[in-house]
Amino acid sequence: MTRGLMALLLLTLALTAWFGGRHQALRLPQPQDNQVYIWQRVWTPQHATALAQSRDLFSTLRVLGAQAHPREGWREIPVNLPQLQQDGRPLWLVARLDGQLAQLDAPAIRQRLVKQVQQWQAAGLQVIGVEIDHDAATARLPDYHHFLQQLRRQLPSSLQLGITALPAWIGSPALPGVLQQADSSVLQVHAVLSPQQGLFAAPLALRWVKQYANITSKPFRVALPAYGMGLLSVDAQGAQVESETSLRVAGNPRELTVAPQQVADFLQQLKVQATPHLRGIIWFRLPLAGDRRAWSLNTLRAVIEQQPLSVSWQVKFSPQPQQNGLYDLIIHNNGPVDAPLPREITVAATDCLATDAAGNYRLESGPQRQRFVLISGDQLRAGQSRPLGWLRCQQLTPGGTLVIP
Repeated sequence: MTRGLMALLLLTLALTAWFGGRHQALRLPQPQDNQVYIWQRVWTPQHATALAQSRDLFSTLRVLGAQAHPREGWREIPVNLPQLQQDGRPLWLVARLDGQLAQLDAPAIRQRLVKQVQQWQAAGLQVIGVEIDHDAATARLPDYHHFLQQLRRQLPSSLQLGITALPAWIGSPALPGVLQQADSSVLQVHAVLSPQQGLFAAPLALRWVKQYANITSKPFRVALPAYGMGLLSVDAQGAQVESETSLRVAGNPRELTVAPQQVADFLQQLKVQATPHLRGIIWFRLPLAGDRRAWSLNTLRAVIEQQPLSVSWQVKFSPQPQQNGLYDLIIHNNGPVDAPLPREITVAATDCLATDAAGNYRLESGPQRQRFVLISGDQLRAGQSRPLGWLRCQQLTPGGTLVIP
């Protein structure tokens, strides 16, 4: 082999190694750090159980500690500090500043936040940062930039400053300046469209993450939903939504849900997408046993750990004693994860004298089949049941029950 060919071979090998290493670096798996928001405004004994059961899942807690509202003013959330001290994980104090506030008073907010941080630290909590959750209109981002600049100067240097960012800001020329004022940010990709459009759209979320990663030069995380909410049509002004607490408004809410498989698929696609500065996921919100709109902790664990998310439904027939041919029908989630209620259930039966639906279903009755059609979506937790209806029939057809997810 001539010297020229040898030099060419060595150059080729070097370039191949360089490009291969560069490609491999771009395709390294994304960090799997998971954190969680504790967003309940009322703490209960269920928090202690949820914290204990989630220690291995979430490295850090993001705790709603204060909120400012145009009508309610400044309010500190009565957080159970002893529970958090016993838990011992590092945490962020989150301040929710309503987007409808006429202006943000940086000195006053800083004073309140520093005082609250000191109280939490005196109680033995490992506070590592303050997160500002402010849904500013895009046109007001320059004002928000100035607010954060002042706040960063006034907060102790030992505290990190983080913000929540909205996809609507991505096209604004003011966004890079806003992001420079914080040490890190959280891109919220759930509940950012109108309620009628749903809670989460994976294709949109992937696009937003990619666009956002090309704008920010700071570390960021993505906030993902592990909950549902009720959509209440109130008046001509629009609709109200309720999530962890009831708004006590008359009427049946239309339930908006996010299927665990939908989020799991998003995470798989995110994992193979080259995303600079992405540090992990923050889940909204910590699942409590009594929070009917939050995923169960088992479901959230299955999504995070990439377990199979198989769904299995069972229709149970409960005969009423001394009532010949009368059955109560129950839909039971027999699978390992929470799932949206099936959209249709058909029961084959003959000589039916009367039937009716219950709960989330309406009945379409036929000569030899009873069809239960979903009219109000909702999540049903793994291992739990929900009334489906009742029927009085002389004979049920063996194997004649069909469940359409």
